[in-house]
Amino acid sequence: AAMALSGDLWVELPAERRIFCSVLLFSWAVYLWEAFLAHRQRRVYRTTTHVPQELGQIMDSETFEKSRLYQLDKSTFSFWSGLYSEVEGTMILLCGGIPFLWKLSGQISGHAGFGPEYEIVQSLVFLLLATLFSAVTGLPWSLYNTFVIEEKHGFNQQTLGFFFKDAIKKFVVTQCILLPVTSLLLYIIKIGGDYFFIYAWLFTLVVSLVLVTIYADYIAPLFDKFIPLPEGELKQQIETMAKSIDFPLTKVYVVEGSKRSSHSNAYFYGFFKNKRIVLFDTLLEEYSALNKEPAEGEDGENEETKSKTKNKKQGCKNEEVLAVLGHELGHWKLGHTVKNIIISQMNSFLCFFLFAVLIGQKELFAAFGFYDTQPTLIGLMIIFQFIFSPYNEVLSFCLTVLSRRFEFQADAFAKELGKAKDLYSALIKLNKDNLGFPVSDWIFSMWHYSHPPLLERLQALKDAKQE
Repeated sequence: AAMALSGDLWVELPAERRIFCSVLLFSWAVYLWEAFLAHRQRRVYRTTTHVPQELGQIMDSETFEKSRLYQLDKSTFSFWSGLYSEVEGTMILLCGGIPFLWKLSGQISGHAGFGPEYEIVQSLVFLLLATLFSAVTGLPWSLYNTFVIEEKHGFNQQTLGFFFKDAIKKFVVTQCILLPVTSLLLYIIKIGGDYFFIYAWLFTLVVSLVLVTIYADYIAPLFDKFIPLPEGELKQQIETMAKSIDFPLTKVYVVEGSKRSSHSNAYFYGFFKNKRIVLFDTLLEEYSALNKEPAEGEDGENEETKSKTKNKKQGCKNEEVLAVLGHELGHWKLGHTVKNIIISQMNSFLCFFLFAVLIGQKELFAAFGFYDTQPTLIGLMIIFQFIFSPYNEVLSFCLTVLSRRFEFQADAFAKELGKAKDLYSALIKLNKDNLGFPVSDWIFSMWHYSHPPLLERLQALKDAKQE
């Protein structure tokens, strides 16, 4: 009877109230699900205090304990930052933060001589204020994560001055890209007629391809120093391997990732016959600044980066670096990069099509406090961020499952190149350098891990290694 009564009350609610309540309830349902998974994983961190027998040959007890404490600290931080984020989002919705910020944006643009008819100008002011608010409220969490957690566990290489300079630079560069792109997108939606969703999708496709093309050459160097990999044995071996699989390599760079963090990485980028490989100096044993004592006269450098010795010795040998690159090039050779782009663009087209169907529904705007106006930017925000959230969660999980499949395939490709033994040892080293914890709760792993757990990857490589 109680359920029937609550059902009747729900039906009697205006459509806009039902939409608002549904969005809020789903947001909290997702948060509680994530919190439940994190709780299960934290229990693993707390109770697995000794190296399991199957890991005895892979990890020493000291590294195991370091990684356990690091992941426990990260998990606790993630719980509190996630709770804050959820409460903040809820308060913004309940207190009418979005219509308030839109009204404030209108007043600011009005003072600058742009009336209500200049909706795109008002939208850009709104976007600037929203991203500024997000940056300011996120700053204490970012500071704590960098200078308490990452510092405590030996990963942070930044000073406070470097951090703030970096944060300001990131904000400015983001606005320089975000504001012009958004203004053009809004203009296309407004003048596109009945088929605006096709033009909007094509525009976002072009923008994403341009950004991918220029990112490593023009955007990334604003934050980190990229230097060509010096001539030598490693470069020659990389070029030989690339040639053997017809990878159109043009340049190999080393990026000074150690200025920011001692975590390591490698990636490739570029379209068609113009591919480049980027190696983090922290990945390379002989190039890592963390493995070298500062030379005389390098004090100026150390004002921005600190010399740490906690993680010595870090990085991989040349053969292991080649194995890691064999894995990365496997993603290219097996078409994973192209498949991801196709999936992303199919999803983007579907979302714009559904947006075109829903944008005329005034109840959606009324649900979030917009009774008299239906601004296009607010429509994009409501539909893409709130209405699509159940779909986005399902899609995210499916992509995580697909990503794990791709990772196994890329490992198998490296194995076919004869790199199984070196990839095996490289994965162990990278796990150790990054303090990855090799034991995980199965549901947490299934939901979150875009890469398979270490033990599963090693097991897949083991047979070939023994051969």
